Amino acid sequence: MKAALAHASWELRLTLRNGEQLLLTLIIPLVLLIAMCVTSFVPAAEGLSRVASAFPVVCTVSVIATCFTSLAIGTGFERRSGALTFLATTPLGRQGLVIGKVIATILLAALSIALVTVTAITLGWRPSPAAIWALPILIIAGIAFASWALFIASAFRAEAVLAIANALFLLLILLGGVIINSTSMPLGGLVALLPSAALANCLRETLGSGTAPGWPAIFTLFAWAIVGFALARSRFRWQ
Repeated sequence: MKAALAHASWELRLTLRNGEQLLLTLIIPLVLLIAMCVTSFVPAAEGLSRVASAFPVVCTVSVIATCFTSLAIGTGFERRSGALTFLATTPLGRQGLVIGKVIATILLAALSIALVTVTAITLGWRPSPAAIWALPILIIAGIAFASWALFIASAFRAEAVLAIANALFLLLILLGGVIINSTSMPLGGLVALLPSAALANCLRETLGSGTAPGWPAIFTLFAWAIVGFALARSRFRWQ
């Protein structure tokens, strides 16, 4: 575990020095939150202020961008460059690599969401007691998205990972129950089974409406996390 924590620290420092990664994980969520609050491009949910409607959506986008898209692309190109082959010669091991990357990614997502939260408070959002539910939900979601990112990054060539990660990012945001609530979509019951919709629905309740999240959505996230971590741990390839 010590090696995994050391690797997580190294991964986090490396990411914070990368301008493209910072743009995707820190700047874009802030710009999106402000844009959703000052424009009517995405209508506010009934009974909620514009910031209370936008904040859960932006948090979901931040988690997907950080824990899935950014991690998958970065790891895919690390495989192509041979960086992962080098790490394979260290005591880190496959499990240590997976755990280290997941921890570093969750910490980066936490930084992104902290900045978004400060901005939302500045724009008028106020937390309710139910907001405490958001912490375990975000951790479970971070593990789920990060695990699947590592699995995809090791299953395809770097160029394919780039295309797949970006395509899935757009599909999940636009059609996966994030921008539009799954309850308002055709086949909403199936869409609700996606990790993006489960996370967005939980955050809409805890951070938007101020109520406890529904257990079906929590179980959905937990299932994606368990399956994703098992696949990443057993199927991750260094080359």
